[in-house]
Amino acid sequence: MDLDVTSATRTLAYAANDLVRLLRGRVLDPVLSGVVLEANAHGFVLAGTDRERSMRVSRSARTHAEGRVLVPGRPFAETLRNIDSPEVRLVVEGRKLALRTPNARFALPLLDLPSHPGVREAPPRVGVLDIDVLPLAAVAASTASRDDALPVFTGVHVKQLGERLVFVGTDRFRMAVASVPWESEVAELDVLIPANLLAEIAKQADDAEVVLHADADRVGMSWPTTEVSSTVLDAPFPSEARHLTDAFDGTVDVAAADLAGAVRRVTPFAGAQGTLLLEVGDAEVRVRAADQQFGDAEEAVKATTSGDRITTAYQPRYLSDALQAFGTQTVRIGLRAGNRRSTVITGAEPDPSGAELHYVLMPKRT
Repeated sequence: MDLDVTSATRTLAYAANDLVRLLRGRVLDPVLSGVVLEANAHGFVLAGTDRERSMRVSRSARTHAEGRVLVPGRPFAETLRNIDSPEVRLVVEGRKLALRTPNARFALPLLDLPSHPGVREAPPRVGVLDIDVLPLAAVAASTASRDDALPVFTGVHVKQLGERLVFVGTDRFRMAVASVPWESEVAELDVLIPANLLAEIAKQADDAEVVLHADADRVGMSWPTTEVSSTVLDAPFPSEARHLTDAFDGTVDVAAADLAGAVRRVTPFAGAQGTLLLEVGDAEVRVRAADQQFGDAEEAVKATTSGDRITTAYQPRYLSDALQAFGTQTVRIGLRAGNRRSTVITGAEPDPSGAELHYVLMPKRT
C-alpha cells in the first residue's frame, strides 16, 4: 500500500482512458468498475476487468515506492484528463490515492483490492497481424449490429481459410468481408469477437505488429505495451459465401470518392423514407432521390458500366458507409436484378498488399 510514482500526466491519462473505454461502463459490482494500479521498478501497469473483458497497459514512469492499489476507474481517468500539469505524482495517503501536482491535490478512495477477481492473461498466440490490416477489421466491425437481443450479429466472425485470415461482420442488412494474407501458428482458427471490442482495439493499437491470441473460450490482441482479451460470443454465424459469387447482372466501375460525394449531396432529398436510387446508364451512374416534402435531386457520376441497366434502391447511410470504406479507390459495384438480391462492392484493382474487402448491401424494396 506504499505506492508512490511520478508520471507524465498525458501518458497516464491516455492509458487510463484506453482502459475504461474497453471495459463496460455499467457493472453491478463496484470492485469491477475499478482500475488496478501497480507501480514497479519499470514504471506502472494499469489493469482492469469486467469478468468478460480484460486489459493490461504498461507505461514507463519514475517509481519512488512500489505498490498495488484499486481505485474507481472512470473518476480516475476523468481526473487525469482534466489535470493541466505536465507531471502528476500518485501516492497512497491512508485510505485514498492522492494525485498531486505543484498547485493541486485530488484524492480518490481506495477500493478493496483483495475482492478484485484479478485480470486474466490473454490466451495463447495464434499469429501476428500487420497493423495496416486493422482498419479493414474495423470496417467489418462497423457493419455489425448494436442490438444485444441478437448477440450473434454483434460480433465479427474471424476465421482462417488456408493462408488468409477473414473478418466478417453483418447486421443482416449489410455485410463487410475483409480478407488478408495470414501466416497461422495453429491448425484452425474460428472465433466470434465482439465487434465493439475489435473496433476499439483498431483505434488503440500503436505498434507495427499486433499479436492475435485465441483458444476455444477467449480471444485477444496484444502489442508491446498493451494486452486485451475477451470471452468469445457463442453462436452460429451465417455464411457469406452465397453473396460473394461473381454472378452479377450488371457491374459499375466508379471512383468511390466521386460516388460518395454525389450520395452525400443527394441524401438530404431522400426524405423520411430514406431511399436513394442508383440508376446505371451508358458510361455513368446516376444518384436520385425524391420526396414530396423535401423535393428532388439527381447527380450523374462518370463510370464504366457493363451488363444490364439496373436501378437499385438503398438506405443512404449504408451506401455512404460502404463507399467511404474504400477511400480514394476505384470500386466495382456488382448488381443483381430484383429488390432483395445483394449488391457487392469491392476494389476494381487488386491491392498490392493482398488485402481484399467486399462490402455487401441488401437493396431496399421500392
